[in-house]
Order: sequence, then C-alpha cells, then structure tokens
Amino acid sequence: MFMILFVLHDPEKLDDILTAWEEAGVNGVTILPSTGLARHKKDSALRDDLPLIPSMDEIMEHLVNLNRTLFTLVNDQAMVEKVVAATESVTGNLNLPNTGILAVLPVSQCY
Repeated sequence: MFMILFVLHDPEKLDDILTAWEEAGVNGVTILPSTGLARHKKDSALRDDLPLIPSMDEIMEHLVNLNRTLFTLVNDQAMVEKVVAATESVTGNLNLPNTGILAVLPVSQCY
C-alpha cells in the first residue's frame, strides 16, 4: 500500500485533478488548504489576522490564494503510476516549476 501526497500549486486545477484521479481509480481523497515558504514570506498565505467573524467573501478570497494538498491511499505500484500520469495530464510535467510536488510513501499499516 502507498500514500500519494500531492501539493497542487494552482488551486483552479483542483476539480480537474480530482476528476483525473477518480478516472484513474482513486476512491477517496483528503484535501487541505496549504501554503509554502515563498507564499508565507510574501505574507499572502495562512493568516492569523482575519476578523473574529469574517465575511464569506473574506474567507473565500483568503482561500483562493492557497495551494491544495491532496492525499490518498492506493494498493499497488501500478495504481501509483496511473495517478502520477493522471496528475501530469492536468498539471503538465511535475518537474517543471509551478505545477506541484508529488510524493509517494510506503504504508505498512492503515486503520
């Protein structure tokens, strides 16, 4: 079993990634808003100065600028390769800048 962890640089591609992963055979994905060092340094990332009761527009504007981190579990290496190919069909070559970072980790147990 493997965990696929993918940090998507362009959140506008999220729906396309999810569709591609589902078509590849992925059953479930957890999605988290996230940020990296560069965005943090530019002060446009996760903020702790949002109003106590922000408006929906303020929340949505804030979330739009964040990466999305996706993770899922797959059973075998063949499925890993399908997910990588599906991801690159949306983002392009992951070795290029501003596409994302995909890591595959072995999982010995999962409950």
